[in-house]
Amino acid sequence: MNGLVLLHGFPHTPRLWDEVLPQLRRTHHVLTPDTVAGGDAMSLAEQVATEMSEAGMRAADVVAIDAGVPVALVLALTRPALVTRLVVMEALAGALPGAESFLAKGAPWWFGFHQVPDLAETVLEGHEREYVEWFLQAGTAARRGVAPAVTDAFVAAYTGRDRLAAGFAHYRAMPANAAAISALTSERSLTMPTLAIGAHPVGPALGAQLSRVTDDLSTIQLDHCGHLIPLDAPDRLLAALVPFLS
Repeated sequence: MNGLVLLHGFPHTPRLWDEVLPQLRRTHHVLTPDTVAGGDAMSLAEQVATEMSEAGMRAADVVAIDAGVPVALVLALTRPALVTRLVVMEALAGALPGAESFLAKGAPWWFGFHQVPDLAETVLEGHEREYVEWFLQAGTAARRGVAPAVTDAFVAAYTGRDRLAAGFAHYRAMPANAAAISALTSERSLTMPTLAIGAHPVGPALGAQLSRVTDDLSTIQLDHCGHLIPLDAPDRLLAALVPFLS
């Protein structure tokens, strides 16, 4: 059975994949690393590689969304023998060209808010549920949010000053991640088959960025779908993933 690594983002936990896991487990040995505690993509990529080794995976397909995407890209660029196929969704590939339209009105407001040391966790402590639920509503079509049990799991993962700060570490590492991705792609390309899936709000920006640094790129745009693709449109995501990973 082939290996499959699923990398979530913020403010998620591995429960982001609840709706698609049963189908994916029919054909793959699935690993869902918990990267709630963020950090720079180079370090997290090595963490993922270690977890793959401990799980007996010599190589695996890698699927990533949001803050998991820089980690997946660094893993694929630095350890290409570990990544057989790569799927990335709803994020930017650092500062690579191609995202100009998405960034025309500036980066999303929370990028800067989360990057200021100590600020966001000071402001948000005691209001974690309201904050996480805002992202879950904004990340789904018609702002419907996600199942209560999944919401509770996400809230619990980011409740408390230290847990908030751990999540914001993804954003505080963005400059280092962008520099790493730019440096790596100046020397090499993504050699494995790569699929970029866009929804709202990132859309085709990631695919446009990767078109310059991939040997074998496919792109899909899911209209009328929010940022939380695995929870907002699991059937359509599986329709894209299953043939690509076969």
